[in-house]
Amino acid sequence: MTKLDNRQRFVNMLIVDDEPIICEGLRYTIEWEKFGVSVVGEAYDGEEALRIIREQEVDFVLSDVRMDGMDGIQLAEQLNLHYPHIRLVIISGYEEFEYARRAMRVGVKDYLLKPVRIDELIQVVQDIVASVRKNKAATNKEEHLLWFSGMIKDAARNGQAVPPSLKGGFYRLIVSQWKDFAERFSRLSADDYQNMQERWLQWMDERLISHGIRSISVFDHKNMLFTLAIADTELSDSAWRLLLEDAMQGWDGAGGLCCGVSAAFRELEQTGARSAEAREALLHHVLTDDPVLFSDDPAARKLESKPEIPFKDWVQSIVSALFKQDPEEIRSLVGSFFAALKNRRLLLPDAVRVYDELLVLLRLRLRQSGLNQPEQSRGASIDLNVYNSYSSIETLALKEMEQLMRLVDQSGIDKSFWIIERAKKYLSEHYRDDVKASEIAEWLKITPSYFSLLFKQSTGKSFKEYMNELRMEQAKHLLATTHEKVFEIANEVGYKEYKYFVSVFKSYTGMTPKEYRALTAAL
Repeated sequence: MTKLDNRQRFVNMLIVDDEPIICEGLRYTIEWEKFGVSVVGEAYDGEEALRIIREQEVDFVLSDVRMDGMDGIQLAEQLNLHYPHIRLVIISGYEEFEYARRAMRVGVKDYLLKPVRIDELIQVVQDIVASVRKNKAATNKEEHLLWFSGMIKDAARNGQAVPPSLKGGFYRLIVSQWKDFAERFSRLSADDYQNMQERWLQWMDERLISHGIRSISVFDHKNMLFTLAIADTELSDSAWRLLLEDAMQGWDGAGGLCCGVSAAFRELEQTGARSAEAREALLHHVLTDDPVLFSDDPAARKLESKPEIPFKDWVQSIVSALFKQDPEEIRSLVGSFFAALKNRRLLLPDAVRVYDELLVLLRLRLRQSGLNQPEQSRGASIDLNVYNSYSSIETLALKEMEQLMRLVDQSGIDKSFWIIERAKKYLSEHYRDDVKASEIAEWLKITPSYFSLLFKQSTGKSFKEYMNELRMEQAKHLLATTHEKVFEIANEVGYKEYKYFVSVFKSYTGMTPKEYRALTAAL
């Protein structure tokens, strides 16, 4: 029996009789502690008994029925009115039916006749002890669960009174969860799921009890079990790790368990803060295969700073795939996006925030491309205790991308629009380079001939004509606004041969670069 249990195992009895010698006889004739009873005092009438009850914790009273002053029946009436939880055993030498009937009317269940047989008295007391302990355990459990539930729901409730029966131990807060919940349990019936929860709670309790550790457990979510572990002696981190790894890996239910564990603490007022600490450690399970994560593990440390995400590139690639109606490319892009977030060690709440930002930018770009008000794909926030893995979030994202792809398909927008827009944007950034139409086509993942056809239809120019025009406009700007030499400007806009640049410039503007500069300078 643990130290905490040892302090609570005795049931408190008060002896009441107006004859002191009878009180002493009842107190010392029987070795009460052997039967789990502690005699807290003796009273010589009902009034004195009530005074002791007001001052001390009393579980049951052993009382004579006929006493000077307040007798046993009157005491029974007062107990029934003010202390209904206290059991009363009446002892009387009177066999009159009226006494027994009056006693029963006020709630007395145990009525013994003098001379009392010791074995009969012991049997009655043992039954009362068992009943009191059962009621206390139920009351304590309910009190403990209410207190614990309040603490984990509101970490700021440190002023909440701690149940005295929980004090004096070495504590850890454990938050456990099923991995890949959405994939494994979404099809379970309500009854099957409830059975799984009950097995889960029982499993945790049994694992801890097998090491002499008491526990209180409550579900704060259908996939989040909070457990307050109470040990009589301090266990090392390594001992806790072995114990909990055995519990997580030994679970034989459908789906693996993982948990986050707080640092050890002695003051139960810290329960709320330690709950948050263990919950934070649990969040890191998506980044490691370790089933047990302590709050001070390197794997459970927060990122110093949030990494930069190249939203622009992701948006361009995904919108292109949406317009091309290419589900395989969409699947590949979404997978790569979340793999990149995981490689940057983003926890799921941060990963979802980044994804939601990407989704906003995608819808904005689709509207700019002519799609009227792309509908919101998700009506509510993602429950990260249900979708508690990168793979489940990726599955949700794919469904949203499929909705957007259907919307693009149903909109009637010319899909080539976006392809050519991407090409034009690329050329505006790389016109200085020796860019070829075949390279752009490969980048867009279409054939060169199809690209040339789309480009001509969209711009009214061949690829070469468009490139020359783009470069000439830039050359005109530089000639008018800088003092750079003509050959330097030629090189800067992508022409390696000076004479060819002059020829193209004259063909485009009707004058040489020098003549154009002189003309703009005179204006």
